[in-house]
Amino acid sequence: MRIAEMNWMQVEDYLKSDDRCVLPVGSTEQHAQLSLCVDVILSERVSIEAAEPLGVPVYPVMPFGLAPYFSAYPGSVSLRVETLMAVFRDLIRSVRNSGFRRVLIVNGHGGNAPIAALIQELMSDWPEMSIKYHPWWAAPKTLEAAKKIDPVGSHASWMENFPWTRLANAPAPDGAKPLIDFKALKASNPALGRALLGDGNFGGEYQKSDEDMAALWKAGVEETRAELEGPWAKHS
Repeated sequence: MRIAEMNWMQVEDYLKSDDRCVLPVGSTEQHAQLSLCVDVILSERVSIEAAEPLGVPVYPVMPFGLAPYFSAYPGSVSLRVETLMAVFRDLIRSVRNSGFRRVLIVNGHGGNAPIAALIQELMSDWPEMSIKYHPWWAAPKTLEAAKKIDPVGSHASWMENFPWTRLANAPAPDGAKPLIDFKALKASNPALGRALLGDGNFGGEYQKSDEDMAALWKAGVEETRAELEGPWAKHS
């Protein structure tokens, strides 16, 4: 359930029988012809659909992450590493103060990986907390489902082209794009990276059938729900 649809009294009642919550995080960045908010849309939606049958509250998605390499693309936003770490330290401190003890961070953007290291630090500081980091699209069963559809896919390709991330006024190009040179990209500044990437797709077909995407989405929701169900650390 969306925490936006709850008041504080309902949260207080919920915490009498459960202490789980979900914090989604994404990024606002170029995704070729797709929405700049692909990672935001997907991390929030997969969180909500996964949590709904369990009745676990889902906080509004954090829409900004670490994407300095896309700064040459208009509309892209990037935080500094220390800013994102400070935000998540404060977010987890706040939900802890509310009474949540089991927190699932559902991430939709690869650049946000430093959050995984932060939560280990926080669980050391707050041993009563059990915090999990779940990059939903890269989780084993979801990644396996993607590879069954097509072993070639990456950023801004078909893998992120769902009906809810497409723009009606910007249809996908036909065909596929060759995989880019990832080593060269990692060694490039943002301007050179844009010159290398062109439209922003890292490689692969631009779009698959809605049936294929529904199968991939189902795997993502089910695997995210499984993370919510457990296992969680047990405290005496």
